[in-house]
Amino acid sequence: MNLLIGGATVVTSLAPPAVERLDIHVEDGRILALSAALAVSAPTLDASGCLVIPGNVNAHLHAYSALARGMPYRLEPPRNFIELLQRVWWRLDRALDPDSIRASALVAAREALLAGTTTLVDHHASPNAIDGSLGVIAHAFAEVGVRSVLAYEVTDRDGPERVAAGLAENRRFLSHVCGGAHPLARGLVGAHASFTLSDETLADCAALARDMHTGLHIHVSEDAIDGGATGRLVEAGALDEQALVAHAVHATQSDAELLDARRVTIAHNPRSNMNNGVGRAPLHWLGERVALGTDGIGSDMFEEGRAGFFRRREEELAVASGWAMDRLAVGSAFVGRAFGEPLLGRIALGAPADLVVLDYAAPTPLDAATLAGHWIFGISAAHVRDVIVAGELVVRDRRLTRVDDAALTAQAGVEAERLWARLVDAPVAVG
Repeated sequence: MNLLIGGATVVTSLAPPAVERLDIHVEDGRILALSAALAVSAPTLDASGCLVIPGNVNAHLHAYSALARGMPYRLEPPRNFIELLQRVWWRLDRALDPDSIRASALVAAREALLAGTTTLVDHHASPNAIDGSLGVIAHAFAEVGVRSVLAYEVTDRDGPERVAAGLAENRRFLSHVCGGAHPLARGLVGAHASFTLSDETLADCAALARDMHTGLHIHVSEDAIDGGATGRLVEAGALDEQALVAHAVHATQSDAELLDARRVTIAHNPRSNMNNGVGRAPLHWLGERVALGTDGIGSDMFEEGRAGFFRRREEELAVASGWAMDRLAVGSAFVGRAFGEPLLGRIALGAPADLVVLDYAAPTPLDAATLAGHWIFGISAAHVRDVIVAGELVVRDRRLTRVDDAALTAQAGVEAERLWARLVDAPVAVG
């Protein structure tokens, strides 16, 4: 697709912030030209008075939770994190089938794009529907038009047969990606968390990641029950620059030093941490390689960044207002490495054209020095007008272009009811 975007104020970089008045020429999925002198007389997109930004990245998502909101719950309320897993999330993932996986992925992709999020890093689990599940998600994400990095969550909690199936699913999907089957997707090797992995399974996950030249995506120290996870992962040779660890809420300073020395990216999920009551991540020593994820609470990264910033500011008033933009830039850099696209997350010549047009009329001066203040106190997902992924307009005038939004939503409702029916009498997951 050939696109000319004219008249915009363009955020070419989030970290460091850079803002210019530019026209943008997109061709074959990339930014072909970027200049104040393009003199676009008949733009494909008239962005006059608008702000164009790089697409946001959700660095840790569970798309299968998209059909969970409002689902029936007839058990005693969970009293701690492990009971929350057993009584809610492990019951839900065991109830998933291919149709509900697909419906969840479609809803997650829809909500991401409409919120200006162009890439989803998903961590999937469906113990009774493992084979082919990542392909189902990749096709659904691509159908709506979102970029993705996918992994299947291997764990010993469902027995050795499912361990083998989870490893095979990761290998199969990574092989398909290498073969070009999913142009908008890349893969990692997924693992649940150290406390649900035997030494043998953890070693197998690490070996698979090395064999497939990718990284491990794993929960680390989300709760005190997962203490000591970082050291164990280091001993298994599972942590390097390609690895992504989620949460690190109960990481110690020595854990942080180990992660930093191996240049591991950490996905911080502030709203999920608050919702699950697991505590505050020790951001003051986790370093600069901290990205933002939602852990399945939607994909509105403006809101996630705002929540994370306010909570961080509550701890330390001196934290700069550019904190959220810095975290989003880290997520983009991680995805850029996964795709072999070092310019992903920037608006620059040759960069992948993942762009968001915001209908944001700044009430005060907006430039590189003031952008962070607008990001935290003004800009929101409500301002998203158009979204471009890999050069294609996938949202135009706040409407999806590749799928029928009403039909998608209606089918999601049908699948949610079917999923919920399976959950009503589902036993507490104890594995």
